[in-house]
Amino acid sequence: MTDPVPISVYRRHPCELCEEAVETIESAAEEAAVPVAIETVDVDSDPALRDRYGDRVPVVAVDGRERFELFVDKIGLIGALRDAR
Repeated sequence: MTDPVPISVYRRHPCELCEEAVETIESAAEEAAVPVAIETVDVDSDPALRDRYGDRVPVVAVDGRERFELFVDKIGLIGALRDAR
């Protein structure tokens, strides 16, 4: 079995787009048959993160690389997950 692909979701609470991003990630991972480890990071918990991301959340990093901002493209994410394997 392969190690899960690390995914970081930079978000704030409450955030409907952030919830949708996590749902899309879970759906894409299942469709691609690629295990993922999702970490959510509240940007408001750290002034540096709040300054860095501002209002442009969610930001999704796949395997350490920021790939999506505001919306997650499911097809693009499936490709990124397969590339990260």
